[in-house]
Amino acid sequence: MTSVDTPGPASTEGRPLLRRFARPGAAALSGLLLFASFPPRPLWWLAVPAFALLGLTLHGRRPRSAFGLGYLAGLGFLLPLLFWTGEEVGPVPWLALVAAEALFVAFACTGIALVSRLPAWPVWAAAVWIAGEAARARMPFGGFPWGKIAFGQADGFFLPLAALGGTPVLSFAVVLCGFGLYECARQALAHRRGGTVPRIAAVTALFALLVPVAAALASRPLVDDSAEDGTATVAAIQGNVPRLGLDFNAQRRAVLDNHARRTEQLAADVAAGKEPRPDFVLWPENSSDLDPYRNSDARLVIDRAVKAIGVPTVVGAVLTPETGKLRNTLIEWDPARGPVDTYDKRHVQPFGEYIPMRSVVRVFNSDVDRVRRDFGPGHEVGVFDLAGTKVGLVTCFEAAFDDAARDTVTHGAQLISVPSNNATFGRSEMTYQQLAMSRVRAVEHSRSVVVPVTSGVSAVIMPDGEIVEETAMFTPDALVAELPLRSSLTPATRLGSAPELALLLLAAGGLAAVAVGAVRTRRRATDEADEAVTGADTA
Repeated sequence: MTSVDTPGPASTEGRPLLRRFARPGAAALSGLLLFASFPPRPLWWLAVPAFALLGLTLHGRRPRSAFGLGYLAGLGFLLPLLFWTGEEVGPVPWLALVAAEALFVAFACTGIALVSRLPAWPVWAAAVWIAGEAARARMPFGGFPWGKIAFGQADGFFLPLAALGGTPVLSFAVVLCGFGLYECARQALAHRRGGTVPRIAAVTALFALLVPVAAALASRPLVDDSAEDGTATVAAIQGNVPRLGLDFNAQRRAVLDNHARRTEQLAADVAAGKEPRPDFVLWPENSSDLDPYRNSDARLVIDRAVKAIGVPTVVGAVLTPETGKLRNTLIEWDPARGPVDTYDKRHVQPFGEYIPMRSVVRVFNSDVDRVRRDFGPGHEVGVFDLAGTKVGLVTCFEAAFDDAARDTVTHGAQLISVPSNNATFGRSEMTYQQLAMSRVRAVEHSRSVVVPVTSGVSAVIMPDGEIVEETAMFTPDALVAELPLRSSLTPATRLGSAPELALLLLAAGGLAAVAVGAVRTRRRATDEADEAVTGADTA
């Protein structure tokens, strides 16, 4: 007869199995929740329970276990988030990228597990996560910041914190709030079970949960879309591409003609009074993959379109010098003088615009040979004076890097343009993820942001992050909007990398405290063992 206190065979066999897979399942689920918090879904708030679940998974774990759980969380997050990287080249590059990027998450989670033994651990743990993001944004090959928690918060309550301390502070607040939520639940459960909860522990848990919320509310006055320097009427051209995929470049002339044609149509609409006359026009990245300095036909097409609209126009072109590397260049084209200024993209994309370790990569994917000649990076900050407006230039992939947008603003930009080419990624979520970055940058630096894209989504964003106009994907279109110009600097712009550095020092301090504690514990154990041996010898 089975007693009441003795579980039956099914439960004794089931519970160990359930326990074995509970934490790995929770780790993977936390990553999936993080993915779900990113655009195009307006579910930004899911990041908070995602980190609460991650805190439950990692709290008190040993380093080896935490690394494995962290890797599962990284896969759950990045596998679906970066699915677009294999849109046209197959699964191998996508899986390789995710496998590498998830390592950064795994190492961060190892650090989080270590500092979870400290008092006020949510603070240390959130700083360690930011250290992982900082490392991922810098290496290898210049870094890949895609997937920063801040970039999932464009619609979120915490967004004003971007103006306070940039993406590191915004990410830190979300992560801290999530870990604080878990710690509050943990302390409440301990109290419910009849345990004594130290007052300091309870206060710390509430602090971690509520301070990010209070800071976000306090930062709201930093978000301002007033016109400090008047306004400018801006046009963004989306010419569209002949077809989706990598091979759209094979019809470079068609892409150029599309953008020229749509600009000439806008000129006709302005003449007919259907659209206001813009002060300047912005074309996207790769709108002319024919070098207009070396191709007279391309130059003629661009010059005709710019003369038709009659205002300065920024043209995205690929420059092909006889020797050396290609340049992904934005050209300021004046209707009377032709090309007058250039900006070369500084953060060129590894495995997209240049191929590191080409001979090795070719073994796994022959598509690397589509990039026959590598692009080289520029070194100068891009700010064009367009009809009296200082326009900062941040080309596509550069929007993910904190320094790219900030540099233009500290060099006088009153408005930011993020010309992009997303045609190679089809109708994937990539374009929405990148658009969210531009919205965060708008708030971070309190600047209007215009995003002209070859195939969409092109958009006009106010300094408060609100999209006031946008296009459909793979549709020729022109957006015309009057935007506020601003010259004041947010705390985030003034502070630059200082908030991130402070959080890195905080993370290092937490990990150092763990190391010191481990040494002291070892010494204490050694001393106790020595005393025991001495006592035994004396006896």
